[in-house]
Amino acid sequence: MIIAVDFDGTIVEHKYPAIGKEIPFATASLRQLMQDGHKLILWSVREGQLLDDAVKWCEERGVRFYAVNSDIDEDASDHQGTAHFSRKIKADVFIDDRNCGGLPDWGTIYQMVTKHMTYAQYVERLTNDNQEPKKKAWWKF
Repeated sequence: MIIAVDFDGTIVEHKYPAIGKEIPFATASLRQLMQDGHKLILWSVREGQLLDDAVKWCEERGVRFYAVNSDIDEDASDHQGTAHFSRKIKADVFIDDRNCGGLPDWGTIYQMVTKHMTYAQYVERLTNDNQEPKKKAWWKF
């Protein structure tokens, strides 16, 4: 699966242009997703040196991206004069603190990705797991 991940507010706390503290379990979850065979794209508003700093910060923590602000199979040199180039990232999953509903904790994110669940499915599962089992009609106390 191709997973696009935001940096500020998702991997680290919002302190832009500085790099904030790591959000708990962000890099551990990303490393595990990489070990599970997923390809990660860093998808950030950062550019230039600020982007380089974010990539280096992640690499120092064992998170290496297949692409940065581009698709995995895209060559940046091909953008010039290409009529069909799109800035829209092609990914199966986007992990971003600005999504509708906010950013779940990284344990939840990992569970959703590995089980191919939407957030609604995850919440429904939690709700159903916390309900007492329904008694059978024949069950009498």
